[in-house]
Amino acid sequence: MGSTSVTVCVTGAAGFIGSWLVMRLLEHKYTVRATVRDPAGFIGSWLVMRLLEHNYSVRATVRDPENTKKVNHLLELPNAKTHLTLWKADLNEEGSFDEAIKGCSGVFHVATPMDFESKDPENEVIKPTINGMLSIMKACVEAKTVRKLVFTSSAGTVRFQEHEKPVYDESCWTDVEYCRAKKMTGWMYFVSKTLAEQAAWKFAKENNLDFITIIPTLVVGPFLMPSMPPSLISALSPITGNEAHYLIIKQGQFVHLDDLCNAHIYLFENPKAEGRYICSACDATILDIAKLLREKFPEYNVPIKFKDVDDNLDIVSFSSKKIKDLGFQYKYNLEDMYIGAVETCQNKGLLPKAAEERVVGTS
Repeated sequence: MGSTSVTVCVTGAAGFIGSWLVMRLLEHKYTVRATVRDPAGFIGSWLVMRLLEHNYSVRATVRDPENTKKVNHLLELPNAKTHLTLWKADLNEEGSFDEAIKGCSGVFHVATPMDFESKDPENEVIKPTINGMLSIMKACVEAKTVRKLVFTSSAGTVRFQEHEKPVYDESCWTDVEYCRAKKMTGWMYFVSKTLAEQAAWKFAKENNLDFITIIPTLVVGPFLMPSMPPSLISALSPITGNEAHYLIIKQGQFVHLDDLCNAHIYLFENPKAEGRYICSACDATILDIAKLLREKFPEYNVPIKFKDVDDNLDIVSFSSKKIKDLGFQYKYNLEDMYIGAVETCQNKGLLPKAAEERVVGTS
């Protein structure tokens, strides 16, 4: 699918993934309508950047287009003046994405509520995620112009089961009742993404909608948004000493933000793409990460030992065979991811540069 004169919509364009994706789409000369729940976000903002690079026209849907503080990093992207428009939309409002999606050839649904501290997860995270997913899919069907919908799912839809596997692939699904019972850090996010994706597959089949899901593992790397992305709170927990997030990276899987956004575009443009695709470049334990951080950033005094972590901790792997077999290639390794993330956080004032300013974790 070529990008010439193609208009696509990106939800959550201000976010971590979305903003970078928009950047890449604009680079590819797509016209991008970035419908974003929070266009200032981690993935959303990077996705916007990449869409612009590809010469897409981008419609960015945001909850408050007038809040320049949250969207300036999008408006300042190359090609944004000619290929990017901001649209007001909210996952909690039925039909709010209809106008932004109308006339688009493709939709990248990146937006999702991601509040690990929610006091009412059913109503603040789980229901809005499912309802927002279905609302966007209905808008795609009603538009009659949308050729493909690409949904940013999560490794949380695959990983969490009572009995752990050594290798996970696209056939695996998280047990939502297990998550509800265990209530591990982020459980409401894992439940919401799993139920939303399952509901989406049912809707897509019933309505003959060309639907792709991309399943990223923990996303790490540089970013455009002004605040700390949620995934980096986990990824950088050995630096900050945030022990509640150690479990997420104890036996982790990782992908660079730029690889993930390029995978979105690759799957959108590839006519052979179908079904679910895991997007994961490498596996590592918290011990591997701590060793890397001590070598590259000794000023943070990252711990050598972690509570309840054995020195011979096994790797748990997510297979990227399916997307690689389609021809996609990863460009970045774990070192690239962490150097990009830490340096960006330092430059934005989100991480201290002196060791004495940090909260030391378990040692």
